[in-house]
Amino acid sequence: MSDTDSFIDEVTEEVRRDRLYLTLKRYGWIGGVAVALIVGGAAFREYTKAQDQAAAEALGDAITAALEIDGSEKQAEALAAVSADSSGGAAILKMLKAGTLAEAGKTAEAVAELVAVAVDGELPLIYRNIASFKALALQAGSLSVADRRLQYEALAQPGAPLALLASEQLALLDIEDGDSQAAIARLQEIAADAAVSADLKERATQVIVALGGTVGDAAAPEG
Repeated sequence: MSDTDSFIDEVTEEVRRDRLYLTLKRYGWIGGVAVALIVGGAAFREYTKAQDQAAAEALGDAITAALEIDGSEKQAEALAAVSADSSGGAAILKMLKAGTLAEAGKTAEAVAELVAVAVDGELPLIYRNIASFKALALQAGSLSVADRRLQYEALAQPGAPLALLASEQLALLDIEDGDSQAAIARLQEIAADAAVSADLKERATQVIVALGGTVGDAAAPEG
């Protein structure tokens, strides 16, 4: 390489460096703003997380205090006075209040609280299904087998949060209708399901045996 070529390369490198410095000087503030936004966003998320945690703890403390009161009716009144900042917290309050009302013998009021949760389309499916399941349990003596079957079938759809528990109730309705074979078949499916809990599997196999059915190895109760 000649001295002339070397000189040209050095000049070119200096020009590039000068352009880089000029660009940083002109637009470097953008990077500073980006950093500030990232740091500020992280701080805001931490603040929001702390606020949510504080609200959840406050709600939990209020619920605990209400449930420590003697008497179901007084517990229901105390729970009604508790406020929740989120729809999920409000749903939990309603379900707990329904439980205390049911214990106090106010079944209709308890069912109304649960139905209010069950029909709230803004809530996650698990909340609505639990409320529906509890409401059906409270109406076992007032709803016909046909009505209960229709609602339990909706809860027993594949992939639903309480599908297996709802199927168990459908098997009990089969027994109530005098159809033992249908009940056995349904319970065998429950016991063989990969997602079945140990308690539910044991209940299912016990009823199968009581009805005179057989339980395969895959459906045998866990020890």
